[in-house]
Amino acid sequence: MWTDRLFAALALIALIAFLGILVVYVMRIDLAVVVGVVIILAAYDFYRELTA
Repeated sequence: MWTDRLFAALALIALIAFLGILVVYVMRIDLAVVVGVVIILAAYDFYRELTA
């Protein structure tokens, strides 16, 4: 359904926004690396579910 995809996209955007704010205010390189990996994994999961 299109609503599932819409809510999944909104959740991904919310995750990226939350983690982006965290990285900007904490400013640690190790945290930025972990956040980058988390965002890549979440985006990959979103892509896999979108094409399934």
